Amino acid sequence: MAKGRVTKEEWTAAALRALARGGLAAVAVDVLARELAVSRGSFYWHFENREALLVAALETWERRATAEVVTAVREEGDPWARARMLFAVALGSEEIAGLEPALVAHTAHPAVAEVVARVTRSRLDFLAEIFGGLGFGPQEARHRALAGYAAYLGWLELRRTAPDTAPEVLPEDPDAQPALDHLVGMILTPPSPPGP
Repeated sequence: MAKGRVTKEEWTAAALRALARGGLAAVAVDVLARELAVSRGSFYWHFENREALLVAALETWERRATAEVVTAVREEGDPWARARMLFAVALGSEEIAGLEPALVAHTAHPAVAEVVARVTRSRLDFLAEIFGGLGFGPQEARHRALAGYAAYLGWLELRRTAPDTAPEVLPEDPDAQPALDHLVGMILTPPSPPGP
């Protein structure tokens, strides 16, 4: 059974994949040990208990899916290219398909709720910063951040629940790029001036 010792990162990645597949209940030490082809004892080398694994997995998701993305996008100097880059990264391929909707569905758990709330705040703040960089005032930037984030969550939910009905949300679909370009264009387009 044992393939040798696995790293803490391998355990957290397995926990995140399990969470995406089956929610919190799927993050079971015995099941993950079988998936990783190690004994249950390997788990205790890295974690005190299942809750510690869950917290570590959530922190990994927060770092990879938010902090690292923000850092990479901020390196782009042009505000419009930065905005397009952010949406392309966020709405492109998912590292672990279905993870974000699964996390949102389990915010009744205190550890999940805390991290999801922190990630949501960080993302909304960064989106508002992006829109502010495009010349929108604070209130308009905040409103566009909310709309952009809602579109992001909806896009991922469609990917998870309706891939046959809305195949354009799947990165491998031939119409994915035009659909994504349209969404980004709608979000980034300045409002038309009011008519006479």
